[in-house]
Amino acid sequence: MGSTDGGTFRRMLRKLTSDVEELDARDLAEDAEDSGARAAKDCACGEEVMMLGRIRSVELCPQSAEATLRAELFDGTDGVTLVWMGRRRIPGIEAGRTMRVRGRLSVRDGQKVLYNPYYEICQAQ
Repeated sequence: MGSTDGGTFRRMLRKLTSDVEELDARDLAEDAEDSGARAAKDCACGEEVMMLGRIRSVELCPQSAEATLRAELFDGTDGVTLVWMGRRRIPGIEAGRTMRVRGRLSVRDGQKVLYNPYYEICQAQ
């Protein structure tokens, strides 16, 4: 058995014994890396970043003077909160969608945040 066969067997065994969420996170992280995006876990406050991930949740936060739309993006390594100020809804921004986002990373209350990021909704693969 060659080294390729052993690697294939290990990957197959890992898929059989791994948690579905863990496998999904690994696939997301690989897709992000293949696209040239940075891993969220490696990004720091103040950096201009481009990330690729899947939206986990979307919520409208009307507490402030202006409505604020928030979404949690997960790239397989870490979550990032996306915040659009003054927006109640953005067509296509919904849980389960894969997106590429770009902006300057902030940290608020220990959570990574992108305010008013540029975004691109990716087609399902």
